[in-house]
Amino acid sequence: MMSFIKENLEDVKKRIAAAAEKSGRTADDVTLIAVTKTHPVEMINEAISLGVTDIGENKVQEIMEKYDRVTPGVRWHLIGHLQTNKVKYIIDKVYMIHSVDSVKLMDEIERQAEKRGIDFMRILIQVNITGEETKFGIDSSQLDEMLRHAQTLKHVKVCGLMTIMAKFDSEFANRLHFRDINNKFIDISRNKYDNINMDFLSMGMSGDFETAIEEGSNMVRVGTAIFGERDYSLKK
Repeated sequence: MMSFIKENLEDVKKRIAAAAEKSGRTADDVTLIAVTKTHPVEMINEAISLGVTDIGENKVQEIMEKYDRVTPGVRWHLIGHLQTNKVKYIIDKVYMIHSVDSVKLMDEIERQAEKRGIDFMRILIQVNITGEETKFGIDSSQLDEMLRHAQTLKHVKVCGLMTIMAKFDSEFANRLHFRDINNKFIDISRNKYDNINMDFLSMGMSGDFETAIEEGSNMVRVGTAIFGERDYSLKK
């Protein structure tokens, strides 16, 4: 029905494998999240039938609208900015929240997880490594404060870091930013905080995932390279 998805997915997987090899790893060391923002359920289910196990959505509303119509068993990731008043809607639906950028949001995830009887919610701390004012995420200087606070929580589990690169920066500039956050990821791993495991470094999207993997990413968020360009005029 949508053979281009199969072709695109195979191409992305080959590129992931080649980039992983350059960094001394294999494709199995990199988790592919298929970003399904604005794409219809039919395309999502096609991708799942082709072996996609993790899907990412930017908006709570899209998760709510698609959740019951998507093939069961797939792992959902909330990768976009999350407002505290919307945590309650997805706390029992997602496998991981990538975009935690404040103590306030962390506390609300803790509160909602406890309320729903969820042992713990996996989160990534979003770092604004480029310093762009238009990007969400904490400054890297705030990381220690966030990590120390996470140690006090029972139902929130920090599993790594996430970042988004500048859209129009050069590959060289992005590579340096990727390298910078990977160094912070490694440093945190060595510090051995309680309740914190640096399992995932979520960085790299359709335009830069190969560079990200070469610089240490083990989780990439790829949408356009799999599903094609998004049509924002479509009603969701």
